This record gives sequence, structure tokens and C-alpha cells, in this order.
Amino acid sequence: MSHDLVIRNGTIIDGTGAARFVGDVGITAGLISAVGQVDGTAADVIDAAGRIVCPGFVDPHTHYDAQVSWDPLLEGSAEHGVTTIVMGNCGVGVAPCREAHRSALIEDLINVEGMSGEVLHAGIKWEWEDFPDYMSAVKRRACTINRAFLVPLAPLRTFVLGTTDASERAATPEETRRIAELLREAMNAGASGFSSTSNRSHVGYQGKPVAARLTSRDEYAAYGAVLKAAGRGVIEMAVTNRFATLADDEYEFLEFLLNVSGRPVTWISLLNDPNKPNGCKDVLDKAAPLLARGSAPQMLIRPMLREFTLKQPYPLNEINVAAERIFNRSLDEQRSAYADPAFRAAFHKELDEGRRFTGRAPSVIVCKVANPALRQYETRTIGEIAADRNADPLDTWFDIAVEDGLETLFAYERANNDRTQIADMLRDSRTMIGLSDGGAHVDMLYEAGYPTYLLSYWVRQEKVLTLEHAIKRITSEPAQFFGFQDRGRLKVGNAADIVVFDAATIGSAERGSFVNDLPTGAGRLHAKARGIAHVLVNGTEIYRDGESTGALPGSIVKSQ
Repeated sequence: MSHDLVIRNGTIIDGTGAARFVGDVGITAGLISAVGQVDGTAADVIDAAGRIVCPGFVDPHTHYDAQVSWDPLLEGSAEHGVTTIVMGNCGVGVAPCREAHRSALIEDLINVEGMSGEVLHAGIKWEWEDFPDYMSAVKRRACTINRAFLVPLAPLRTFVLGTTDASERAATPEETRRIAELLREAMNAGASGFSSTSNRSHVGYQGKPVAARLTSRDEYAAYGAVLKAAGRGVIEMAVTNRFATLADDEYEFLEFLLNVSGRPVTWISLLNDPNKPNGCKDVLDKAAPLLARGSAPQMLIRPMLREFTLKQPYPLNEINVAAERIFNRSLDEQRSAYADPAFRAAFHKELDEGRRFTGRAPSVIVCKVANPALRQYETRTIGEIAADRNADPLDTWFDIAVEDGLETLFAYERANNDRTQIADMLRDSRTMIGLSDGGAHVDMLYEAGYPTYLLSYWVRQEKVLTLEHAIKRITSEPAQFFGFQDRGRLKVGNAADIVVFDAATIGSAERGSFVNDLPTGAGRLHAKARGIAHVLVNGTEIYRDGESTGALPGSIVKSQ
């Protein structure tokens, strides 16, 4: 038999969790044509001796909906071996969209996903109105990797109700019928389900609740019925309002969605709280009946960060001296307070007495600065900077803020900072590894490269998972949940989405560094992948030794 490409002599981990073995993988016409001992000729050969050969990684939670307008590489994911992404999460997105609603949808993305308004206005091409048009526009723009679409309810409801009503009330029966029909059209065009949110923190256009939050039970019943009739697709729901907690009403709502749709429901998020040492296990135990019916919570493999500035210092709200001298003060008054030795001494005293500050000064991260003279501090912790300056961390923190005119964007570990509990959740098959938020919060966090971090830190360094188990968790598990039947496994007939890597060196930096390549020249965090020799999508190599080949073979995939 003649093959287009044979990957020879690699250590094959097929994505099912089965033990590794040495063998070959044959590829013909973009599909896997042989696995094991591959005979016959090949137009091209990759020697994978001493390297792992596994399926491409599947990221179930991204927000590249806008970015696909200007970025064909999506390198933040592709470079790290992600070959299939799910877009349209959390009920927000850019389609469907009438011309009059564009600014409103952009505000949703600014407020919920931490995106730059300037970047969105400059970068989105708006070549669509309804959702099938959007899918066609994305398909026309060639891309490195495969894209799957969830239909977000905020733009869908806005399309029918308008910007004001969508954020203030439920849909009428006639409006619900129209929205359901639009969802049906999107599913017929190849969408893989819908997403929504009931999270109270999701505030969008004009500071109102994101339109998806106003969705009524009658509406959800109608939209779930669309998926039930289609016999495919999933629901993604932002439902939890407290860390390490699944409230009774949240449980009941997830059960309702399972009932009306008959389809899998994935929900966010399962994040640990150090004050609840058994919180995540308790959530999983409570949700066991839901999980048995096809529900899955998404988890994060690192601490969750929250951004802030010292102009809007909400993490300091339990410090009395801060409340007295910083909150509701002018910028000049705030700068004066932060520079005042007496203020700093009082702040220190309250910390020593046990007053609570959500973060800790040494672990606060400098995300972004306005003053070019401070640029070398970006992505570093205050503790690291203080050591360089031979200064007290609290003084260093306030000094940097004052030197930057209080414009510095800081971040602290808001949740999921108990790494022992993260390890337990990684081992627990009831969770889904996700929450990369690729395309969102790009100046604050970089989670899109989570596969390389998982395989280096949690597998190689901490030995929390075997390599076979870890690869299964980020390939066949999400692929099976979303119904991507031809992805996630090295199996004859499946699409040839493949990663070849060195298990001893694969990895990426935890925080990354800024690259200024967004529309308008804005910056984003990115961490280079290490140890990946080849990434193939549909049989075509898109990355070789960490560099893009320029190939754009990604396709549109849908649930089956």
C-alpha cells in the first residue's frame, strides 16, 4: 500500500489510555490509514524514534470567536498541540449579529471575557448576520486547526429581542419560537450545540446582565428540544456562583437541562477553595446522578487569576486603612496614600494582626504596565521583583503602582490555588480538563497552552498522572463528550490530527511573556511550547520544531 506520509518508529500512545507501544502511523488523504507495523511505500517519512506519537489535543473551552477574523494561526493553541477547539462558550460571542447590535456584543466580550474594545472594533470583519453566515465566513478564512461551534445565547437572544429587551426580560412564546428556529438552522449548518450562563458575575452591555442570563425555563425547554430532535450536540453552561460549591438550585437547573435536551451538559466550573479542603470532592459526589447521565464539570489545571489595579483596589476591601484612604478617592489622593510611609506601616500592621487580603503581596503578578521604564517587570511576581530591588514586597508593590500612575494591571490567585486538590481532580475521571479560555483575558492569563504544562508539570514532574492517562484526558475524553467521533484517537479511518513530542522536554513557561501582534498593536501573553517536534492537522504538518509551516488545513468539525 502507498501512503502519503508514514510516522515511523515512534512510541505510540493512542488516546484510549492503553499502554504505549513502538510502531508506525500511516496517513493517506488526511486520514490515518494504518497503525502498528506499516508496510508499503510513502511519499514522505517522519522519523519519530525516541518520541511520543499521540492524537492531537482537543480544547473544549475557547473564546476565539472574534480572533478567527484576524488570526489564521491561533498559535496560542496550535503550537501546543491543540488540533481541535470548541468556540462560543459561556453564552457570549459575535454571531448571530445585526449591524445595530455589534457594539453591544463587543461590550459583552469586554466585560465577560476581558477583551480589548479597540482590538475587537479593529479586528472583527463582520462578514455575517445569522449564525450559518458566520460559520461560512470562518470556513472561508483558512486556519491551522479544526474549529467547532457552540451557538451562544446572548447574541442569539439579542438578535431577536434587541439589545435592551434581551438584557431585561424573558422572550415571549413567539420570540422563543423564532430563537429556537435560528438555533435549528445553526445546528443544520453544523453547530455542535449551544452555550449560556446564569453566573451573576457575567455583566455585559451597559452594565446589565448578559442577555443569556435572562433566558427563561420555557426558553431553555424549547432550545433543549432542538438538540433532542437533532439527536446530537451539547450544552455548555456557566452555572456555579461560588467556588467548590454546587448549590441546590444549580443542581436542579443542570438536571432540568439534561431532561429537556437529552444531551450531554458540561458546566463551569469546578475550582477549589483552600477554605473547603474537600469542596471539589463534595461537589462531584453531590453531582454523581447528573454525571452518570452525561454531565461533566470543567476544571482548570492551574490557579485561577483575577486582575485588578490599585485605582480599583477591591481585593483590599477588608483592610481598614485602605477603606479610609483609598476607596472612593481621587487619583491624586490614592497616589498620595500609597506613597505615604504611615499608610504602608498601618497596612503592614493590619496584615500582621490577621486582617484578610485576598492575595499576598509577594505572589501578586505584574501583568501589564503603562510606563515603558517598568516593562521588564511584566509577568513577574512582586516577590521576585522585591528580591531584585532588595526591598520589602509591600513597598515594592506600592512603589511600582505609584511609578506607573496606578495604571499597572496586577493579578492574584483568586481560586484553585490548592495544588493538592488540583491533583485530586486531575485523577478523577468525573471532571473534564478545560477552561483554557483561549482568546480571552489575553493580557492577564495564558491557559491555551495547558496541554504542554499538563504533560510537563503534572505528569513528568509531579507524577500525578501517567502519560497514557494524561493524553487520554485531553484527547479521546473531550472528543467523545462532544461527539467528535473521528478525533481524539489514533485509529484507522480517523482524521490524522497528530502530535509528535519528546516526553523528557515537553513543556511551557507558567506565565509567558507579552507579544504585541493583536490588531492596533496591542499585546497578549504567550508562552512558547517546548519539546514538540511535529503537529499535524488532517494529515498536514502545521508546526515543526516549534515553528509554523504556514499550512492552514483546519476544517469545521461538528458533533455526531
